[in-house]
Amino acid sequence: MFKEFGITDKLIDLANEVENEIKDELNKVDQLSFRNSLRVLKAFQDNNIAEVHFNSTTGYGYGDIGRDTIEKVYAQVFRTEDALVRNQFISGTHAITVALFANLRPGDTLLSISGKPYDTLDSVIGFDDNPSSLKSYGIKYEQIDLINDNFDIKAIQDRLSKKDVKMVEIQRSKGYATRKSLTMDKIEEVIKAIREVNDTVVIMVDNCYGEFVDEIEPVDVGADFMVGSLIKNMGGAIASNGAYIVGKKKYIDLAAERLTSPGQGKEVGPTLGANKSFLQGLYMAPSVVASSVKTAIFASRLMEKLGFDVVPKYNEKRSDIVQTIIFRDEQKLIKYVQGIQMGSAIDSKSIPMPWDMPGYTDKIIMASGSFTQGSSIELSCDGPIRPPYIAFMQGGVTYEYGKLGVLRAVSELQKLM
Repeated sequence: MFKEFGITDKLIDLANEVENEIKDELNKVDQLSFRNSLRVLKAFQDNNIAEVHFNSTTGYGYGDIGRDTIEKVYAQVFRTEDALVRNQFISGTHAITVALFANLRPGDTLLSISGKPYDTLDSVIGFDDNPSSLKSYGIKYEQIDLINDNFDIKAIQDRLSKKDVKMVEIQRSKGYATRKSLTMDKIEEVIKAIREVNDTVVIMVDNCYGEFVDEIEPVDVGADFMVGSLIKNMGGAIASNGAYIVGKKKYIDLAAERLTSPGQGKEVGPTLGANKSFLQGLYMAPSVVASSVKTAIFASRLMEKLGFDVVPKYNEKRSDIVQTIIFRDEQKLIKYVQGIQMGSAIDSKSIPMPWDMPGYTDKIIMASGSFTQGSSIELSCDGPIRPPYIAFMQGGVTYEYGKLGVLRAVSELQKLM
């Protein structure tokens, strides 16, 4: 059957060799998943989740006890004061946009301390002079770049000591940058350094791709609130859309009134049948994230043995589910991404090609043979068509499916080698 799937005996032998080398790392991931599963289970039980919470509302969504209880569960899982978990959020980018516009006012300054944010925020911030951007509303933007994948603590403290910055933004995952993702110890260190010189600036973390990869989250180490998508880690490959914002109540209230309207906030918002998938997705999330991390560890070691640069290495501490593979060759990047598509359950006969994807400045090639469009927690792989031609791979609902997808991609890649 492996041969019918396009995988040679030689590649299977290499995969077995890799699995033997990474077994200790895979065991660590399983232990982490067990502990995070306990957190989720305890939140379900403490909030007495029952079948009634699966019910749906339409129209205004008044009195949706399922929606309201889901937000209590999220607040407990993340150990925060409040949560906003809605299917009205179209994406993680949308949730971040809502949070920024809710908490910033004309004349305020937004400071990114992890370098340039993800490409889809270019128009939100106003790099391209979009008439709907923060810039168009008179909100200023500054950034401090990382130095060798570390926060520039001195520059950050010097800037924030002036106390004229309203909000600090930290992007935990690397996005389409070549840097490493930011580990929780680095985030904790920089937040502590910020609070030494400024106790009023609002600290927001883009937590996309990072949930359940560690036992703690940015809000545990001092972030005021954080944002993430439900078609990534927290949806467990079951939620079909949505996103969350969790943190201090005053920031969640402002975000809710920006998402809906002032005076209504969290009181409205029909769930339209999403409650069950939100709860079931959260229930499965620790296990699905573990499968994604294990897939990334396998791919990292396999591609390294094949001679490619990878970030992170298989035995490095991780902060998200993203595995980058640096091809330094456009055709190799394209071939690998196409191979991931061929190894998927959905649209396996489709052939991804670079295209002008909305929100991005470069052409993007993206493989996503997923049950939900754009679901990164399912096995997916994408990358901008620009040097050094990096594939950003994430997901794997199960380790077995993830591993098969990687092997199929390598089989395609080897046609060029």
